[in-house]
Amino acid sequence: MFIETEGTPNPATLKFLPGRAVMGHATADFASAEAADHSPLASALFMLPGVSRVFFGTDFITVTKSEDEAWSALKPQVLGTLVEHFVSGRPIVNATQTAAAAEDIAPEDQEIVDQIKELLDTRVRPAVAGDGGDIVFHGYRDGVVKLHMQGACSGCPSSRATLKHGIENMLRHYVPEVVAVEQVEEF
Repeated sequence: MFIETEGTPNPATLKFLPGRAVMGHATADFASAEAADHSPLASALFMLPGVSRVFFGTDFITVTKSEDEAWSALKPQVLGTLVEHFVSGRPIVNATQTAAAAEDIAPEDQEIVDQIKELLDTRVRPAVAGDGGDIVFHGYRDGVVKLHMQGACSGCPSSRATLKHGIENMLRHYVPEVVAVEQVEEF
């Protein structure tokens, strides 16, 4: 099995491409080993010294390392863990463990929310996925869009700028009701 590796805008995160589906249309973000208890693969990756975050995208995996760990030592271990897991045939995450978080939306805002989600799905998510992450809609109230950055985007030095200057400006242009975009942490 051959797994490609790509850098991301976040120097602490690498993107691993196993050449097969990882999560299909869903994503899963694990900010700690405790959060990974329902994922055999994430749990195995957190057992490696220096792994601080794991994210599963549609067809990729991003791994974030701690500051004091070097990729030269960690990358071969991550690759070995990924190959071993995929060869074993075990699930990435145990079934029925990927429940979506509740969204904060006023019923009268549903049409606006649909426009926002369409823009996020067609213009933002593909670009963010290309960088090894994902962006998840969390809510909309009083003109404020709440989004959660995952994977390589979580903790990336440029994520705040992307959120405020890129995504916020685009949403405000296409959806005049949007006045601001805020990042929310774990939900």
